[in-house]
Amino acid sequence: MRRSYSKWSSIALIVAIYLFATVVGIVVYFAANRLSILDFTASAQPIIALLIADVVATIVVWAFGLLYENVSVYDPYWSVFPPVAFLLWAFYTGVWSLPVILLLIASWYWGWRLTRNWVITFKGIAHEDWRYTKYRSLHPVLFHLINFFGLNMVPTLVVFAAMLPGLKLFEPGNLVYTLSAEGGLYSVSGVVLILGFLVCLSSATIQLIADKQSHDFRAAHPGEVCNVGLWKNGRHPNYFGEIQFWWGIWIMYAALNGIDWFILGPIAMTALFLGISIPLMEQRQLANKPGYAAYRKQTRMLI
Repeated sequence: MRRSYSKWSSIALIVAIYLFATVVGIVVYFAANRLSILDFTASAQPIIALLIADVVATIVVWAFGLLYENVSVYDPYWSVFPPVAFLLWAFYTGVWSLPVILLLIASWYWGWRLTRNWVITFKGIAHEDWRYTKYRSLHPVLFHLINFFGLNMVPTLVVFAAMLPGLKLFEPGNLVYTLSAEGGLYSVSGVVLILGFLVCLSSATIQLIADKQSHDFRAAHPGEVCNVGLWKNGRHPNYFGEIQFWWGIWIMYAALNGIDWFILGPIAMTALFLGISIPLMEQRQLANKPGYAAYRKQTRMLI
């Protein structure tokens, strides 16, 4: 049975859950990093330990979602883990190079925007996102498997994959990256690094503007299709900004390391939105808003 709390009591509860998950994750990280059974190279070992800590922290949040019968307990994880993990990683590694500082600024701005939007739209611990209630009703027998793997673990793993390029910016090879003209900010790689940083900032700004336009429109025109501002030029400017953010981090990584298999991170993130998030949202809009079919024909999906 779902417990009833006020909105701010619910937020305080979520904060407490996430603080507990953070502590558990930190303990698991240091334990996993010392396990000799994890026979990886010296550079890969900390990353694998962080992945294990991320998975365990996700399990903690998932368990509280079961306790409160609400999958939405997991919703803030997407925006909280990356900036917190990047910051803790900076303190842990002691790396405060220019690429790392830019990464921290970009990730915390992005995380603030996304968490802010969650706070604005969050209605309390008794309210579950429509996507999850849909899965509960359509797949009652398989729901707990869908919940654990599809709604909690898969997003965690996709976000972690998209974070890998950012985590690689902490490697010693990037420590010498300074503001000096020779081999630094004014080199080709330096320009691309700044470009990636600006892509990250612009993506979060696009989302911030899209949030306000959507909230204002829905308040003034409940039940109608938002087709003003950024929403006039794309059906999902918020999702576009989300996809763009992770490509921005990859651009920052590629500026210093070139193109390699780490590109799979932003590709997986793009696939998640194009294959799952956007189709689900469009189905809901088509079912609930009569004017959405015409809007869909007239407006591009993302750009």
